[in-house]
Amino acid sequence: MSTRATTTTPAVLYPLQPDHPELVAPFAALVQRSGARRLWLCQSFKAEPHQVLAHLSGAGYDVPVGTSVSVMPLRHPYEAALQARSLALLTGQPVVAGYGIGTPDFVAALTGEPYKSPRTAVRDYLTSVRDLLDGKAVDHAGPYHHLDARLLPLDHAPVEVGAGVLRAGMARTAGEVADVAITWMTPPAYVRDVLVPALEDGARAAGRPARPRVATAVHVAVARPGRDLRRAALAGAGEHLKGPHYADMLRRAGVPLGDDPAAIADALLGHSVVVTGTPGAIAERLAAYRAAGVDEIMLNPAGVMLTEGVQAAVDDMEEIITACG
Repeated sequence: MSTRATTTTPAVLYPLQPDHPELVAPFAALVQRSGARRLWLCQSFKAEPHQVLAHLSGAGYDVPVGTSVSVMPLRHPYEAALQARSLALLTGQPVVAGYGIGTPDFVAALTGEPYKSPRTAVRDYLTSVRDLLDGKAVDHAGPYHHLDARLLPLDHAPVEVGAGVLRAGMARTAGEVADVAITWMTPPAYVRDVLVPALEDGARAAGRPARPRVATAVHVAVARPGRDLRRAALAGAGEHLKGPHYADMLRRAGVPLGDDPAAIADALLGHSVVVTGTPGAIAERLAAYRAAGVDEIMLNPAGVMLTEGVQAAVDDMEEIITACG
């Protein structure tokens, strides 16, 4: 299990599915020159994230990296552990290997049926990956995977195993087995009042000395002349709002989601789901996430990137990182 450490320096998230690794290079360069904590990639069904990060390492961008989150049914736990430690070997830097269950329809498309118990699936998967990375022989015959093997010995940089978390039940499971709980669009009060206590409950039940670290992706957009912050908020968060699990989480967090796009945008802005303002004001509002128990903040510039392009997104993040530093 990881040792929790909070820093004011945020991480950087590339929020889209890249067509080519070179599209991610400006984000990797930003991490390298700014001292940002890590470069995170989402699950991509275009250029595969592990291969993108390996390409960037070969191009000279040896920075700490994370996956937020790889969809579990795409790879067996043995392959997952092998890919994660390969990144740690190639980069020579710490890796967070994050995993999530995906949507029930996608799971069924790959495995024949949805997970009957998503929490069991995550618990078993992360346990196998963690044990393999720790050099243990794993003998597991559960409902969602079979494994009787171990990885060959190999020295590499540290790998933390993460679980995608949105609600209290999965947070308790993450508390039992994960090194990192990875959250998206979770307002500070929801992290503090719902997720952190559930993580602590899970860790206590498993006899662990501390809860997992919390890494949270936060939509950000610097307020600039002529920039429509409502438009940026909806562009960045809109696709996730279509997911019933995200909508349910936000309603539980007290964020009203009706039918009026302007009202939805105002709710996202008002509840710090999308954080805006000057770079200094954004840095101050991000402090509320750290006070709520978030140990690593991922700057997610999706709205600006989709409406104004890569350079505008990189400029925003660079100014925010400087303000946080």
